[in-house]
Amino acid sequence: MTGKNYNTEGRQDDLQNCEEPAKPIIIDKLAWIEIKNKAILSTKSYGKDKYYIPGGKRELGETDEQALIREINEELSVILDKNSLQYIGTFEAQAHGHAEGIIVKMTCYSGKYSGELKANSEIEEIKWLNYSDKDKVSEVDKIIFDSLHDDHLLD
Repeated sequence: MTGKNYNTEGRQDDLQNCEEPAKPIIIDKLAWIEIKNKAILSTKSYGKDKYYIPGGKRELGETDEQALIREINEELSVILDKNSLQYIGTFEAQAHGHAEGIIVKMTCYSGKYSGELKANSEIEEIKWLNYSDKDKVSEVDKIIFDSLHDDHLLD
C-alpha cells in the first residue's frame, strides 16, 4: 500500500510503515439444514442459551461431507446419506458468546438421513423452530432463517 499518513505531530509517514489492521478471527463450521412442515431442526447444547442449527467443525483432513456426517451422527444419532447432500449456502456473522470481531462462517448443506433423531453427546434438546423463533437462535442462524424464509422454506 502506498500513500501518506499524517501523525499527531503533523509529519507525513509512509503508510507502508503502518501496521496492517488485524484480520478477523473466523470460526469455520458446517451445518445441516433439515426442514419439515416449514420448520427447521435446531438443537440446544447443555449450558447454552441459544438454539443452533446442528453441525460442527471439521477435524484435520476431513472434507465437508465427512465432517458433517460425523458431527450429525455424534449429535443426533442419525446417519446422513452422503449422496443426497446438497450445498445450501455459506453465511457469516458475529460468533455468539465470543469477543466482538470473532466471526462464524457457516457452510450449510441439506440431505436425507436414516435413523431416529435423538439428542446425543453435548445436545440437551432437539426442537423444530419456525421463523417466529428467530430470537432464540445465534446471529448467523438468524441470517440463515432470513434466507430460508425469503425462499418460502420456513414459516
